[in-house]
Amino acid sequence: MTDLAVATTPFLDLTFTGLDALPRPGQERYSKDLHRSPGGGAITAVGAARLGLDAVLAGPLGSDAEAAILRESLEREGVRLVAPHGGRTATTVVLPAEGDRAMVTYDPGSCARAEDLEALDARAIVCGLAEIPIVPATGAVFLTLGDEEARAMAGRIPDAFARAHTVLVNEAEARLLTGAASAADAAEALAGSGASIVVTCGRQGAVGFVDGERIAAAGVDAGPALDTTGAGDLFTAAYIWAGLQGADPEERLRWAVLYAALSVSVPTATAGAVTRERLVEEGTRLGLPALEPAASGSSSKEGQ
Repeated sequence: MTDLAVATTPFLDLTFTGLDALPRPGQERYSKDLHRSPGGGAITAVGAARLGLDAVLAGPLGSDAEAAILRESLEREGVRLVAPHGGRTATTVVLPAEGDRAMVTYDPGSCARAEDLEALDARAIVCGLAEIPIVPATGAVFLTLGDEEARAMAGRIPDAFARAHTVLVNEAEARLLTGAASAADAAEALAGSGASIVVTCGRQGAVGFVDGERIAAAGVDAGPALDTTGAGDLFTAAYIWAGLQGADPEERLRWAVLYAALSVSVPTATAGAVTRERLVEEGTRLGLPALEPAASGSSSKEGQ
């Protein structure tokens, strides 16, 4: 049985670092460096693999030169891949500046395939709204959202949330969907969907509602943020990892907040995705309890 299948779209990220500011229309600015790295769902898969999970990227790569770059990088990480699709690879230009980042994305719209997800028989599945109709009944579904989707659904909670075990969104997305004034109020409103809810709040940590109980984890200061791209994807990987190790909901949140915080001090999310050993070392220093891995092949909802 697979630990984690990531059905969200993989991207090739092109990250321009060292910008003093973002260019305005008509301007040109020079970066100090350029990095090519896995993006989107591939970030979650890499993070999960570095934490010791058997991770499969179920969102197929394309069949172009960009896909070849991603394939080599992901196979080196031990991430398993499904058969590619015949088109182009989704690509994002990432512009970190002023403590945040701007992004421009091309996405050809390729999606995970139902037959791949069925064959993987994963204990946990990460997906977006597009994949919800094809996820199998087995396995705990962790639903994530994108900025564009949240804007399109502003003021309403998607019915698809009810099909997820856990919905993970950032504060801006949660407030857009609910109109709530705070992340905590948005999490409570989203919990009415029937799913467990986790809302990430950047440096302030995360809040959520799990099994009707409010949970929260304070932010972790891991130094200046150089590139926040993919911190949410790595948060998702660590939240699932901690659940599969038997952590209770608040402990899962604390491990995930820490993992995301450790990732932002270097360019690209995959460069910042630390190993299980480093995460456990930092967690122990902060007083997080030791975790015992759940037996592979146990109930898919165990520890979730």
